[in-house]
Amino acid sequence: MALPLEGLLVVAIEQAVAAPMCTLRLADAGARVVKIERPEGDTARHYDKVVHGGSAYFAWLNRGKESVVLDLKTSGDLSLAKEIVSRADVFVQNLAPGAAARLGLGATTLAAEHSKLIAVDIVGYGSDTSYRSMRAYDMIVQAESGLCSVTGTQEAPTKVGVSAADICTGMNAHAAILEALLERERTGRGRPLEIAMFDGIAEWMSVSLLHYEYADRLTPRVGLSHAQIYPYGRFSCVDGELIIAIQNSSEWRRFCRGVLRQEDLIDDPRFVDNSARLTNRLLLDEIIKSAFKYLSQGTLIADLEAQDLAWGRYSTVPDLARHPALHRTVVRASGGAEFSTAASPLHRSLQIKSVPALGEHSEIVRTEFTQVRSKG
Repeated sequence: MALPLEGLLVVAIEQAVAAPMCTLRLADAGARVVKIERPEGDTARHYDKVVHGGSAYFAWLNRGKESVVLDLKTSGDLSLAKEIVSRADVFVQNLAPGAAARLGLGATTLAAEHSKLIAVDIVGYGSDTSYRSMRAYDMIVQAESGLCSVTGTQEAPTKVGVSAADICTGMNAHAAILEALLERERTGRGRPLEIAMFDGIAEWMSVSLLHYEYADRLTPRVGLSHAQIYPYGRFSCVDGELIIAIQNSSEWRRFCRGVLRQEDLIDDPRFVDNSARLTNRLLLDEIIKSAFKYLSQGTLIADLEAQDLAWGRYSTVPDLARHPALHRTVVRASGGAEFSTAASPLHRSLQIKSVPALGEHSEIVRTEFTQVRSKG
């Protein structure tokens, strides 16, 4: 069965996470992705050596791509890079601010030169803002966007434990490219795109922003609980912990009757709706703790299931590794050894793909596009 993007040529001058996340999605969907790397390679190649001698980040984000080493500081290699891009359907870059434009590889320039090309600049902050020249890394953007201020405990803010800003940006770039491809089907023309890391996380912060601007309310840090819905978080019983979520009045009634077994709480004005429960969450928290302190995890799960209420376990990474809902894909490391990792949510049943060694495809691609250039 053909994959949806087969026949599409994607060229990427990418590093770390954001752009590789985007092009991984395109490669998984069948696109040919030519990854142009500097002589020392993508930064992410060197983070660690835990996956058969390669970096975990690089192994995760680069399966199915072709690695070509070009030194863009030399006129010959820069010229070849531009030749490859001229034949592409999509070009993606996330170099330092202004670097691609200085090389003549900025999205606006390329889209003007090649009418069918979809050219993507992944940046930290929008080029129409005063932050446009700022370097941007994942934790910096998490901090600048306010995400860290709503993450953590009352005592201390934290970053999200995965590269949230980078991943968000890569997913936004992937979606924008698919939209542009559909538009090109209708118009015959590509377009330049700019995807900013800050914009993605700022949008994720919309609820906190709206609470602040329209209710003068700052979102508190509440650890493993929900800041705007209660009860929704981690609760302890005799032999463990569960995450429990109560999101509407019907669930609240069932929770009071069938789990807390305190029906009088349903219409108690202190807890009658979510706003009241948030205001009195400390008091309600004590009531729930008292009700749960003698219950086993099995009994609590049975009560929640009987009331058709949502629950989950607090899992660790070892728990994830053996989770019954985890879908896996097998990938071949650059040395030939295979490893298993979480599958793409878009393509759960991919054929085995390989992570490229640095420059593995340089000779093939150089020959291919040098011939194209000479024929042209």
